[in-house]
Amino acid sequence: MDSQGPVLVEGPVEIVLDDGTVARSERFMAAVCTCRRSRTYPWCDTSHRRRVRTAPTSPDRSP
Repeated sequence: MDSQGPVLVEGPVEIVLDDGTVARSERFMAAVCTCRRSRTYPWCDTSHRRRVRTAPTSPDRSP
């Protein structure tokens, strides 16, 4: 599965992690991370979004 974002699950929801701990969300909709980049795994914190830095633009200084 090639995912570009989270899986939305109607809550409340419980997820059993690999180590046996249970993560719970009482929200009406939970965003479950599929990329494992989230600092709040298993919940999505939008870390999957590409963070692109842009150079500041300078005004045109034509004579």
